[in-house]
Amino acid sequence: MTITDLDLQYFVSSLKTLSRYDLSNYSDKSLKRRLQKVLEDYNTTIIGLINRMMNDQLFVEKVVRDITVNTTELFRDPPVWHLLRSRVLPRFKDNSTINIWHAGCSTGQEVYSMMILLHEMGMFDRAKIFASDINTDVLDTAKHGVYKYRFNLNYLDNFDKVIKQNPLNFDEYKDVPYEKYFDIDKQKDIMQMKPFLVSKPIFRKHDLVTEGNIFYNKFDLIMCRNVIIYFNYALQNKVFELFHSNLYPKGGLVLGLHESILGPWASKFERLGQSYVKK
Repeated sequence: MTITDLDLQYFVSSLKTLSRYDLSNYSDKSLKRRLQKVLEDYNTTIIGLINRMMNDQLFVEKVVRDITVNTTELFRDPPVWHLLRSRVLPRFKDNSTINIWHAGCSTGQEVYSMMILLHEMGMFDRAKIFASDINTDVLDTAKHGVYKYRFNLNYLDNFDKVIKQNPLNFDEYKDVPYEKYFDIDKQKDIMQMKPFLVSKPIFRKHDLVTEGNIFYNKFDLIMCRNVIIYFNYALQNKVFELFHSNLYPKGGLVLGLHESILGPWASKFERLGQSYVKK
């Protein structure tokens, strides 16, 4: 069964009626793809899905969690982290506090990557880390900082590229042991972040579409990678307005590799690779 425009409209309007979630400004293409998978997973039709949602509020929450995309990894896209290390984070080295918000943090590997990098740069103690996601299941994983070791095994290469190597000087190599930041139990297939990392971030459930700044702080850096790609143009601009108004002057915004600021908000930022600096 293929999801039609009418199916999608029916689902989105029903969800808006049954809950506080409004997906009307999400990208139709990605939403159809995720909804198709949900119908297949539950072996149901769009009518059957809506009927079950009408009678079960917990199921509504589960459907929203299934539809929202959650993909992340340790030091995802090393060149972005090289940019952060060499050109973005050093701008805050003299700050007494450094406020960082990970919007759409998923299971939290990016949050822990940031803290590891800050620690290596001697900026960890002055940093305040905030992280949010619409999905409570992934937030729970992020809060505990426990991951499948084998799933993350390949991503340890990213750790090496960002933390151990210097892309500007390949003769320079810093032998930072993994055990400094996480414990690995190969038998149990567990990678556990160290307590000093786990205890630092403030994690909150947050809907970028309907809620403003729930942390009541302005930020030096906002990380929002591979989130806005699922929003349409109007919603992207709404989110850029939220970020712009909650960044300090000269604050930074980092997007995903295939994301960029287009339209009216582009003139309010200066682009620096995958990062944008508030003018």
